Formats: sequence, C-alpha cells, structure tokens
Amino acid sequence: MSEVPHLLTEEDGAILIATLNRPEKLNALSGELMRLFEAALHRFRDSPDLKVMLVRATGRYFCAGADMRGAPDRGTLNRTASGIRESHRLGLHGMHRIYDEMEAIEKPIVVAHHAACVGGGLELSLSCDFRLAAKSARYSFPEGKFGVLPASNGVSRLTRIVGTHWARYIIMANLPVDADRALMMGLVHEVWPDERFEQEVMRFCRHLAEQHGEQMGAAKIAIEMARDVGLAQARNVERLANAGLMLNPDYLAGIEKYVRGIGGKAKKD
Repeated sequence: MSEVPHLLTEEDGAILIATLNRPEKLNALSGELMRLFEAALHRFRDSPDLKVMLVRATGRYFCAGADMRGAPDRGTLNRTASGIRESHRLGLHGMHRIYDEMEAIEKPIVVAHHAACVGGGLELSLSCDFRLAAKSARYSFPEGKFGVLPASNGVSRLTRIVGTHWARYIIMANLPVDADRALMMGLVHEVWPDERFEQEVMRFCRHLAEQHGEQMGAAKIAIEMARDVGLAQARNVERLANAGLMLNPDYLAGIEKYVRGIGGKAKKD
C-alpha cells in the first residue's frame, strides 16, 4: 500500500489549495511535506491562471511544528555556533529558502488555521500574506521550553507583524494565545466561528482572486519596502510603484471609462 501524500493540492478556479495531510502526526513539517509544498509553491508562481494560494490542513492540529523525528540524528550535527547558524540557513528541509520565496512571489498567499498552529507551523504561516483563524485556533512557540528561540521566522517575521510588545509575550513569556487575542494583536486578519470557517475562507480567497493582479504584486513589494525606509523614501516607493501601474492599459481604459461616466452624469445634472 502506498503512503498517503503528506500534502494534497487541488485547484478551485483561480485558487490553488495546498492541504497539510499528516493528521496522525499532527501535520508536523517533514522533509517530504516541505518538498511537496515547495513544488506547489512553484506551480502557483509559474501558472498565470492561478491568482491565490490557500494553505490549510486536515486533522485536529493545523501544524505541530517541525518533524523532529524525521530530522537527522542530532549527534551528527555540527556543534559549533557557526555550524548551527548555517544549519538554520541551509538545512531545516529548506524552510528558509521556501519562506523567502513565499514572501517574494507577487501573488497573495492565504493560510487558514482551523486548530492549533505551533512552532514551525506558525513560522510558515508568518510568511503568508493573510492569516485567517477559526475560533478554535491557538498559537504558541514551544521552543522556549527547551531554552532556544524559534529561528526560522519566529523572531524576525513575528516582530515585524505584531511588534516587540506581543513578540515578548509569545516568545519570552512563552504563553499561548487564542484566536481572539491573535486578532487583537494583529497576528491574524479575521476570526470566524468554526461552523462557518471553511465557507468564509473560500469567500475571502475568491474575493482576492478578483482583484487586479498587477496592483496586488506591486502592493506586496511596496508595503514591505515602505516599512523599511523613512517616510520620504516610502513616498518615493509609492510613486515608483504607481508610475508603472498607471501606464497599464487596464488602468488607462478603466480610468477613461470612469471619467466619461462622471462627465455624462454631470451633463444630465
């Protein structure tokens, strides 16, 4: 009997749905799962007809984190500080490379948490553009229990999203947060009742798929750049991004139609 795939993919119109599918292992991120996830990510990136990627999961956890049992024997790892840093950068089933690609792709990536999202699962989610939660979702970084930090987005991306105030709460105090608190701190964008969650997630993704692709891509880049520079340079980022968008034939046709419509209405008035 063949092994059940660690990741399932399907298309719903312009939406590529990638489903973590190791419920018996609480969807721990194995090497095989990450390999399949990266392939799905590249399929999304390279397919013009796909406008949105949705990441979801089966079972009683969204994800329990990295699959430690599937990792190399820890006794064989380089036990120098520089070796550990390189292991984080180049190893970990390619997580850093994959997360960088998620953040670079000029299309929206949505993650839907129906249940607990822990450790590496939360780190993967932090590289998504939109995070949606069911009421039963909860979040934590258990790495603190072992005296280490979540070092594959856990500190860097979390702090950029929720700020130092709440990053201290989750990482230093090592306290879990439920969906409502995650919404309040800015970790997730929406929280819906469990019974409506799947329906609302798909409604949200279909709404994204209807937005203008060029605008979405430019906005994704501009938002990241604008936060990293001063106000004056952030305005330059806006101007640079909009200069290209305003030469787009779709914009020119749309604005001309809009202006004609306003002019026609004014004449009637």
